[in-house]
Amino acid sequence: MKVALLGGTGFVGSYLVDTLIEAGHTPRLLVRSGSEGKVRQAARCEIVPGEIGQPEAVAECLQGADAAIYNIGLIREFPKRGITWEAMHYTGAVTAIDAAVRGGVRRFVLMSANGVKPGGTGYQSTKYRAEQYLAGSGLDWTIFRPSVVFGDPRGQMEFCTQLRDEMIAAPMPAPLFHEGVWPGGAGRFHMSPVAIENVADAFVRSLDTPASHGRIFPLGGPEALEWREILRIIAAATGRKKVMLPAPVGVVRAVAALLDGFEWFPVTRDQLQMLLEGNSCDGREAWALFGIEPIRFAPAALGYLRAEQ
Repeated sequence: MKVALLGGTGFVGSYLVDTLIEAGHTPRLLVRSGSEGKVRQAARCEIVPGEIGQPEAVAECLQGADAAIYNIGLIREFPKRGITWEAMHYTGAVTAIDAAVRGGVRRFVLMSANGVKPGGTGYQSTKYRAEQYLAGSGLDWTIFRPSVVFGDPRGQMEFCTQLRDEMIAAPMPAPLFHEGVWPGGAGRFHMSPVAIENVADAFVRSLDTPASHGRIFPLGGPEALEWREILRIIAAATGRKKVMLPAPVGVVRAVAALLDGFEWFPVTRDQLQMLLEGNSCDGREAWALFGIEPIRFAPAALGYLRAEQ
């Protein structure tokens, strides 16, 4: 099967390429200028030069494909550089979906995110709107909503590596964020970290699973863990013990209101809001359908954190 992959050079995309090839498929990648060196197993891929903002290049990427995967996403937008959630999560997805409809590519798989909703943050609402557009397209679609994804970053940005560098390795105590003044709920919000290998397997196995058509699957690891437990596990994986202290998020939010327009500031108000909302979900329906044994979020699965130090 030839699979058009939009978003194939980043963290998740690199694993999708490897898993597609391992399953006997041929990835057909849309690759912007300057990113050619990021393509995994380039000799076994078909490369189409271009960007998601170029409808002609998107149409060319989907030409002759049997299925399409839309995997373009941003954790943070940079409007001054024209890098926005609206452009990447929604407009780009619409461009690809429309190209699939016109080109007769019936199978379409969308990378969304756990917690998407109308009226949420810009990140959440643009992904939700892309889901709605795909659901009304008439294609044989599947949508995946992962929680936070962990795994060897291969030089890319990744959840655990970022927390290790910004919180665990830092000299100050790790923050246990909480709303309000009273710290009783500090660091008690939950996440369901999911292994990148499991996510890639779900995407690729769905291509040949008609029972996944027209369905939305949360992808979460086998346990929903509190923030403070996630930090403890990451610290243990790096051979450290980390002091943690309650941190009222209102203080950080106030500073972010002044500075999150600058790229050097590490966190935005939207990121803080989504963090405090938590990010837990039950992935058992997907794991059962696709025959996947989910990997536990534990120090043994995070060996790459120590290897990179």
